[in-house]
Amino acid sequence: MKAPWFFYVSLGLAAIACGKSDSAPDKNRPPAVANGRELYGQLCAQCHGKALEGYAADHAPSLINPTFLESVTDEYLTKSITTGRPGTSMAAYSKQLGGPLDAASIERLVRFIRERGNVPAKQLAPIQAAGDLGRGAALYEAQCKTCHGDRTSRGEAVHLANAMFQAQATDPFIRHAIKAGRPGTKMLPFDKLTEQDIADVVAFVRSFAAPAEQQPPAIAQLPPPTGKEPLVIFPGGKEPDWKPRDGRFVPVDAVMKAYEEKRKFIIIDARPASDWMRAHITGAVSIPYHDTNRLAEIPKDTWVIAYCACPHHLSGEVVDALKKLGHAKAAILDEGINDWHRKGYPMTAAQGVEKPAAEPPGHHGHSH
Repeated sequence: MKAPWFFYVSLGLAAIACGKSDSAPDKNRPPAVANGRELYGQLCAQCHGKALEGYAADHAPSLINPTFLESVTDEYLTKSITTGRPGTSMAAYSKQLGGPLDAASIERLVRFIRERGNVPAKQLAPIQAAGDLGRGAALYEAQCKTCHGDRTSRGEAVHLANAMFQAQATDPFIRHAIKAGRPGTKMLPFDKLTEQDIADVVAFVRSFAAPAEQQPPAIAQLPPPTGKEPLVIFPGGKEPDWKPRDGRFVPVDAVMKAYEEKRKFIIIDARPASDWMRAHITGAVSIPYHDTNRLAEIPKDTWVIAYCACPHHLSGEVVDALKKLGHAKAAILDEGINDWHRKGYPMTAAQGVEKPAAEPPGHHGHSH
């Protein structure tokens, strides 16, 4: 019998506990980082905002919202940074999973978030009532789906069907979010719902998770990048005839056309290597936004397309770095890798990795 998916999560977290100390040299570790504030600025602010206010890219939530911080434990924050949210722009940042951070660095980052928000976690009340799935489905459809989506489609708010969210969020955490809301956002407090109503909604949210025995390994991965993968795909091909929008963006379909025609170009995966190890465009090289040393190897006479899942922010940092190095032929994959993956275009993926959930209409990775 296949092990339940949360078994693989536990393996990953156990491995992290045995990670190297901060004193050990590591070429993949962000350079010159000494504290949680600097770590956050280099790795997290792109999506969660410079002041942790959220919604800088891909609807990444606020990390200092008071009702979030009072209901979230340090363990939850640690696991979220460690394993990420597969299928979204939140990568796994643990070194043991291919990210840049060891256990001590993650601890410093969690401490910074907690201190910056200045809200201690409190004991949450358990759910007493037994939830009714049918009633919960009706309430969810009427009150929650517009923002949170469903099993196969994302909304602008947290995707509650995400496997890692289902693994790490407790029923009392979900109850508290419904009851208290998220001040300053569209998530209003549903304080007019009865305890039975809330129990029903929580039961329905839990139905998004497939039974444990049907789940693929949540952190199944490909071998890590070696840093020696060939840069140019189709080196004997003609140059693409792209004319980037705003001098910066090339649509997914235009890149796929060049791919089918075996044009000569380079594809850079700008996400942390943990995401590349989960799934990447076939032929893409891993050059994370936080470790761009390999950009020095990129030939200036060859077109370069960088992508991420935001879909513009992290890849935009890589393209900006290339342009500073004198590259005139560098552009961003406009809709990002998730759109490429959903369209069934060439991907190399670990076993069990499925296509990402559909994005909300009009999604371009910007804040709302």
